[in-house]
Amino acid sequence: MRVYVPLTLPGLAEAYRTGRLGDGPFVAYAVTPVLREWYVSDDIEELEYAALSRAALASLRLLAADAGAPRRRVVVAVDVSDGAARTDPDRGLDPATLGEVRVAGPVRLAEAAAVHVDAQDAEADVAAAADALPAADGGDDDAQFAVDGAEDHELLWYATQEIPSLVG
Repeated sequence: MRVYVPLTLPGLAEAYRTGRLGDGPFVAYAVTPVLREWYVSDDIEELEYAALSRAALASLRLLAADAGAPRRRVVVAVDVSDGAARTDPDRGLDPATLGEVRVAGPVRLAEAAAVHVDAQDAEADVAAAADALPAADGGDDDAQFAVDGAEDHELLWYATQEIPSLVG
């Protein structure tokens, strides 16, 4: 199963230093039955993109909690065994947790398939989105517009061999 792990650049640097994405359990995003139902699609690429987008939003939340982190969303794509990632049945119908899974065991960074990171030109919009998240969560339409502004930026794809240059 492909899962998408939300991080920040400092989180990616730590994963690179330790060689681990997480020791488990930790939150990631994947194509879950509820995500399939929500998006009403059978196109796996479209569903994978939806899971990646959910992880990018989770990365934005990590940025909102870490004022010192560079304002670039980071998502690591990694394949884990099907049994390693599980949904929480109590949270499955909550739209805020669409695609959310818990990865049970340790995952080595060497197992990652790719890293997705915002371009530097997205930093201003990502910073505005991170600042606006609390108000957007409270229903403020203007703040939601700022959050949506970050989503207008596509995450760039990087091979895992490029991680040293991303965190260096």
